Amino acid sequence: MSQAVKAPKEPIRKPKVESYDLSHSDETLHLATDLAKFIKENKLTTNVQGKEYVNVEGWQYAGSRLGIVPVVEHVINVSNEQEIKYQAKVILFDLKSGQTVGAGFAVCSNKEQGKKFYQEFAIMSMAQTRAIGKAYRNILAWIIRAAGYEPTPAEEMDYGNNMPTVAEMPATPAPQPAPAPVAAMKAVPAEPTVATESSAPAYASASQKEEIIRLLNHPVVTRAEKTKMLLNINRLDEERATQAISKLKKAIDDRENGQTAVAA
Repeated sequence: MSQAVKAPKEPIRKPKVESYDLSHSDETLHLATDLAKFIKENKLTTNVQGKEYVNVEGWQYAGSRLGIVPVVEHVINVSNEQEIKYQAKVILFDLKSGQTVGAGFAVCSNKEQGKKFYQEFAIMSMAQTRAIGKAYRNILAWIIRAAGYEPTPAEEMDYGNNMPTVAEMPATPAPQPAPAPVAAMKAVPAEPTVATESSAPAYASASQKEEIIRLLNHPVVTRAEKTKMLLNINRLDEERATQAISKLKKAIDDRENGQTAVAA
């Protein structure tokens, strides 16, 4: 009797998953396009006052495409008799380099609006979720912005909803005494001016970051210089970003002319 001959099994081919490198500016811009499509198709945003904020799943997707994963370092119970409250810290681990590349801290409390009846495990879980989003935001906010979304995790926007109710609003302050006469005021030394939060320097604009990325993509800029600048790009204020752009342009000109210079 003839026996049936079985055809050899072909090896199972896994679909190729494209990954990106944070140190390659051209690749991360492609990631922004991919990210925008993924977030839209999976509805991973929350609308707050007409603006779209990306949920933590969208931030995790961006991180995973770069080989950066979140690791919960600790969750601390800081509750008391009147409040359930947890604090969490998350670090970001780069699978390629084996180095920690970021961190994020967050808290969650049942005193927040809408969380009065949350169970303790839910408060603890939200603290971790917020910390994950915060950690990714610290290094990937510009990629989320490039994808067309607000660079703040949706879970952080819970803090913005913690407006006091009418019962919690402070009482109307008592009338203040009339100001002293001008002559008397001249005798009093002026109080030192205290810098307010509004006087803090503004962070680099999206156009400044785009210009830095464009310059970093020049072939004379080394990979180490790209990595250093990209890891710190979200910490730049407008003045430092302007200086960085100027230094990059000068370094590129010098290197093209055969001179040695440090990019940034």
